[in-house]
Amino acid sequence: MESRWYVVRTYSGHENKVKALLDTELKDNAQLKAKITDVLVPTEKVFEVKDGKKKTKNKNFFPGYILVQADLDNQVKDFILNTPSVMGFLGTGKSPNPLQPEEVKRIVGRITQDQSNERMETIFRVGDFVKIIDGPFNNFSGYIQEVNEEKMKIKVMVSIFGRKTPVEIDFVQAELEK
Repeated sequence: MESRWYVVRTYSGHENKVKALLDTELKDNAQLKAKITDVLVPTEKVFEVKDGKKKTKNKNFFPGYILVQADLDNQVKDFILNTPSVMGFLGTGKSPNPLQPEEVKRIVGRITQDQSNERMETIFRVGDFVKIIDGPFNNFSGYIQEVNEEKMKIKVMVSIFGRKTPVEIDFVQAELEK
């Protein structure tokens, strides 16, 4: 039997914990280590602007799931299912369904691609009410009309001399109004 990729359901937020538990167990068990090739938590690097500061973080793009590459037999299945915070395999009934090779390529490709280029995650959404905190329009407030994540800019509709006017500003020049 050859090694295939399987999706394992975990409690949301416990993906890294499950990966750590599996990795720790595999270090001590050569027989299982031969059957389980890889354990992956599908994450991508995103950065967000909060309080005028750019922060980078890893974000799981399949919350509640990890990927396991394994030569799946009953021993491996029981080992994974008996790991704390694991809910089960993705599949029908009692048999886990392996991922198709093109699905694996897409997911692993997304993980490796995201290590080379970061994606912007913004706290701003179209329709949010923001206050401009910097620049020539300081202290103006308005609703976001457009969010441009690539340029890290938002277009805000503000009232200047009683007229609605669109103003384009950087993410760091605005904060969400509560």
